[in-house]
Amino acid sequence: MPKRSAYEGASERILRRFGLAIGIAGVIVAVVELPEIADQSRFIAGGWTILMVVLAFGLFPVLGAVSIASSRQLIQLVSGAAAVSFLAAMIVIPFAYPDPAPATASVWLYRVLALGVLAAVLAWRPLFAVAYLVIGAALSAFAKSLVVPDATPVVTWAGDFVRAAGLCALFLWCAIYAKAAADRVDRESAIESRRAAAVAGAAARDRERARFAALIHDAVLSTLLDASRAGTDSPVLRRQAERTLEQLDECRVGEVEPNRLDAQSATGFLRSAVHEVNPGIRFTARRWSGFDDLRLPVDAAGTIAAALTEAVRNSLRHATVPGREVQRTVTVTISAGGIRVVFRDDGAGFDLSQVPADRLGISVSILGRMRQLAGGAGFVESQPGEGTTVTLVWGSDG
Repeated sequence: MPKRSAYEGASERILRRFGLAIGIAGVIVAVVELPEIADQSRFIAGGWTILMVVLAFGLFPVLGAVSIASSRQLIQLVSGAAAVSFLAAMIVIPFAYPDPAPATASVWLYRVLALGVLAAVLAWRPLFAVAYLVIGAALSAFAKSLVVPDATPVVTWAGDFVRAAGLCALFLWCAIYAKAAADRVDRESAIESRRAAAVAGAAARDRERARFAALIHDAVLSTLLDASRAGTDSPVLRRQAERTLEQLDECRVGEVEPNRLDAQSATGFLRSAVHEVNPGIRFTARRWSGFDDLRLPVDAAGTIAAALTEAVRNSLRHATVPGREVQRTVTVTISAGGIRVVFRDDGAGFDLSQVPADRLGISVSILGRMRQLAGGAGFVESQPGEGTTVTLVWGSDG
């Protein structure tokens, strides 16, 4: 089974790995801070301690779990909730601790603000994450200045704010930079896909120009040359001229329109798209002689390729069957003026009626794309334990 990095977008890989790492970190920090939490619980009612621990750490195990296989939207939702819940734990501190708390050097939450900041980076845009850092550092420093005995409030607050913000800023910058780098990789991949489609279209046009140039040289110029030498009364010359006119007419009718792919170019483009996701998938192309006059617009080819690769990615993510290798195949059939692409796997399968509404891979990235394509349609068939079949069709008369 190929690694996830081979078939998943860079930004999604970063999101999942960050989510899993932050979720695990939340659990580890809770365990490490447990002795300090227990020690400070002597000064406050037990209910307040439980409330702060649940607010601060309760959603981090959930974040780690959903980061393994859930949708991007759900991961960001849980991460945002964890960040807000962490701030709520900060707000509880002045109400829970006595003022000042005896023999307390600092509140344990003050030392783990980076957890909340990382959750905020995962959930929101950089500007909102920076705002969260400022608010979180101010709240933690303020809470500590209230609880720590014999401290000058303004001096304590300022120093603690700078320390908390400075430490968390490092984590914030690293996370923002990693997400930005992943987004750049995805943008470059999309540009390369469009460039590949454009190259395929240019190759088709070059082939057509070469064919037309050969016809001009071999037939038209030859006929004109013979006419100049033998006059117009030769029966052979008349037949040659008639044949040349037929060839010119065939060339006019069969001329490839700008930015369209013929059968060979379209098949090569789709094969490249699939093998870029996973080179181990078997790809088969069928063409019926005399009925393979495909003229597929480059934009339509890009849409079909995007829907097809999403189907492949979904299979690689979700169709795994423990104990055996899942077989995956793509079959492309070219017919008169149309193309039919079938992706099959014999994996775990699923119940279409049970797919959550927030899982957009099928409804939007596959079927939605094909519905928006003029002349296009998409179909998904699956049953638990019986694998999945995704069919994409396009017809110039559709």
